Amino acid sequence: MELIKIQSSLKAPKNNYNSFGRYKYRSCEDILESCKKILAENKCYIILNDSIEYIGNRFYIKATASLKREDGTVIAEANAFAREEETKKGMDAAQITGAASSYARKYALCGLLAIDDNKDADALNVGDNKEENSSENNIVQITFKQMMQNLINAKSEQELKEISSFIKDMVITDDEKSKLRAVYLKRHNEFNNVGISI
Repeated sequence: MELIKIQSSLKAPKNNYNSFGRYKYRSCEDILESCKKILAENKCYIILNDSIEYIGNRFYIKATASLKREDGTVIAEANAFAREEETKKGMDAAQITGAASSYARKYALCGLLAIDDNKDADALNVGDNKEENSSENNIVQITFKQMMQNLINAKSEQELKEISSFIKDMVITDDEKSKLRAVYLKRHNEFNNVGISI
């Protein structure tokens, strides 16, 4: 019930402006600031955590946004992934990781609080985005297409299992998840010679 109240009451306007790309956007901090009063009214709080995950030969930041009651009971959780660029001009390693963390946390919050951010410029694919030099644009969420390619390129059963373990946390449609699971099963059978006649 608390989640319904919070999601229906929350207003998180895009108060920031990127003059280079000429678009408005909201940040992770904006979302948190917008929901503090509503959280207090519902006697809830949000916890954000990061972990490092290895998917298809790349490291990703996995952000988890948890909505909890004041007694610590978890009401709901949402996850989002972001990948670091290997290098970013003018940024050291800590800043690159920090940018990936902020990006992943923002989309975890969007998933948790039902904030539709699909029309944000930073939610577009990097190659299609006219402001591709912005810092957030150099952080890439793992997509259905990327996950599909990772499954196809897996070089061992162990690597296949590690990659597939992230499918349930992806923000994609049920149909896309079904397609990914079908490819996983096919590759699993290939590694185990299931259904292959000699």
